Amino acid sequence: MENVNLSYNKKIVSELKKELSSAKKDEKFIKLCQKLDIDDSVAAKYTSKLEDTLCELSNCKNCKGIFQCKNKLEGYVSYPKKEGNRLIFSYIPCKYTKAIDDEIDKKNHNPLEDVRMKDIDITDKKRQEVICYLDEFFNNYSPSKNNVGLYLHGSFGSGKSFLVSALLNELHEKKKASVCMIYFPEALRTLKDDWDNFGSKIEYLKSVDILLIDDIGAEKVTEWGRDEVLGTILQARMDKQLATFFTSNLTIKELESHLALSNKSDDLVKARRIIERIKQLTNDLELISVNRREK
Repeated sequence: MENVNLSYNKKIVSELKKELSSAKKDEKFIKLCQKLDIDDSVAAKYTSKLEDTLCELSNCKNCKGIFQCKNKLEGYVSYPKKEGNRLIFSYIPCKYTKAIDDEIDKKNHNPLEDVRMKDIDITDKKRQEVICYLDEFFNNYSPSKNNVGLYLHGSFGSGKSFLVSALLNELHEKKKASVCMIYFPEALRTLKDDWDNFGSKIEYLKSVDILLIDDIGAEKVTEWGRDEVLGTILQARMDKQLATFFTSNLTIKELESHLALSNKSDDLVKARRIIERIKQLTNDLELISVNRREK
């Protein structure tokens, strides 16, 4: 039986070598292998897939628009990436798909991505305590410090998200901090809909220099969202002493009630655990002001 297997394996290796030898008659195939920095032993395992990539790249070269696309997945090219001694093939968007995506991004552009601290209205006395806190945070921020963030709660439309976003944008621009701002209800939906990238997204939220969790308390509470997502992120950020900000229409006490799915002791303990992590990560400030969204 062992001899049969050895014979079978030798036959497969022989076939792979034959296919590779034929493919290498194409100069474009050789150049692709050189670009990927792979030798014959690796190329032989992926000959047909590499040829598919070359075919799709050729289709793209003469394409006048997505309506003419001849590739297997319309608007995309199957392209390899080297990982050790393996090639991982994934679909990358063509220039026409990128143009469409860019147009969608422009339409969905979040205006808070552009605000800076100079845009903050400093004439409203009700906001002075918060503004002073943000200004002090900016002046004292250093990646090497334990930077305590802010749990900013208060009236609807008072400018909580605007103020924190202005600070984070300024820190990114002036102090090169990596920042991430997520609207929490939408972030939970996105994570749930993208299981393939769930792990990498969570890792990013756990390790980005400064994170804003915007409008916490507006989400529909589930055990998964509370314990597996929020709890995991906050624990990691607490361990790494990374700056974390929250905005909410709820006080800390109200948020605790919101996070408890029931009055069962287990639920109450889990909600309390989240709140304790938030308290470790932040200072608690209230912002009561006019509804600026009505202006």
